[in-house]
Amino acid sequence: MLLLSALISGLGLGSMYGLMALGFYMTYAVSGTVNFAQGSAMMLGAVLTHSFVLTLGWPPVPATLLALVLCALYGLLVERLAVRPFVQRDSEAWLMATVALGIVLDNAVMFTFGKEPRSMPSPLAQAPLSVGGVGLGVYPLQLLIPLVGLALAAVLHQASRRTRWGTAMRAVVQNRNAARLMGIPIRRVVALAYALSALFAGVAGVLIAPLSLVHADMGTLFGLKAFAVAMLGGIGNAWGVMAAGLLFGVAEALVTVTLGSGYTQIVSFGLVIAALAWRPDGLFGRPAVNKV
Repeated sequence: MLLLSALISGLGLGSMYGLMALGFYMTYAVSGTVNFAQGSAMMLGAVLTHSFVLTLGWPPVPATLLALVLCALYGLLVERLAVRPFVQRDSEAWLMATVALGIVLDNAVMFTFGKEPRSMPSPLAQAPLSVGGVGLGVYPLQLLIPLVGLALAAVLHQASRRTRWGTAMRAVVQNRNAARLMGIPIRRVVALAYALSALFAGVAGVLIAPLSLVHADMGTLFGLKAFAVAMLGGIGNAWGVMAAGLLFGVAEALVTVTLGSGYTQIVSFGLVIAALAWRPDGLFGRPAVNKV
């Protein structure tokens, strides 16, 4: 029973890593840049939802929707202030700029929201499930999280093939210059990718908040793990990134159950290093082909 509980919780965590890693995939595929403020966007979704629901007393649904909209706007802000000015000058400084903007947000939230971690009650994370009177040690939310993660990945997949903006994003990925000649607004497409990136991270924050504690630094480790997942899955492969997230989450949960939480980060990141040493392009990635 303990093993089953670990597997389910691992799939839930893995879905969160996968969602955030999909954000890395989107920005990298469209613009060749990576949003290292993803962890801050995840934290922002959790903090805003907590503030709207518990501090202001708003109904959960509109509060959550507004929090996610603000996360998307934060993604637009990251692209406009920390990415676009440097990309236009062919500078790689966007990497440090996105990190710096994330740190600025983390500290701004710490001064306004407070340093103390706070709980986020949810009816889906109060009573563990049981079968025949035997407790499974699993909350309903932990079963819901993987379903939401996979559903959002499927929506992204379908939208990229059946919508105008999805087609534009794929065109930019395949050939940026040809897309520009066809009249596709490259800057808007890149901005949309950053908005979706932060939106997905915000969804992860909203879902994980009831199972964790909400605080200003909660996104830091999540962001690092999500980037490791993106690299592990092959950052140019959307489904590979999601699969790597699930694998990473399950491995992390199994290590915690078998060896203890003290070994979780050591073993999980050690496995990532070993996997990338074996397959530098990721488990599901393909080596880049350079035309000469």
